[in-house]
Amino acid sequence: MIRKEKLDELQERMDRLGIKHEDLIEKFILGSGKGGQKINKTSSCVYLKHLPTSIEIKCQRDRSREMNRYYARKELCDRIEEKVENKKSEKQQAIEKIRRQKRRRSRKSKEKMLLNKRQQSEKKALRRPPREN
Repeated sequence: MIRKEKLDELQERMDRLGIKHEDLIEKFILGSGKGGQKINKTSSCVYLKHLPTSIEIKCQRDRSREMNRYYARKELCDRIEEKVENKKSEKQQAIEKIRRQKRRRSRKSKEKMLLNKRQQSEKKALRRPPREN
């Protein structure tokens, strides 16, 4: 169950962004994925469409229909904020960060890194006690 404060906060955010309930098409559809017979019988997945921006959201995070309605509206607010304020969402920033981390190093930076590693290993080699034969 969602607390009243959270619902009021979401409603205030929707008002600030100019999202009206009349502009939304809301449908409850059958979910998919794991969950077995229960998921195949209940319509707990929420589909939202904002007519002025034609943004569509499908939400099935929780088993509860009410929770999914809340999450769908929250996602809609996030997407409209991205569009209006032209800023990247936290999700998009995380994706880009991972992409940067996985990107291949340039040849020069790789050579520099290997040189530093070689110098460090030489330092450590000098710290070893002398071997006895």
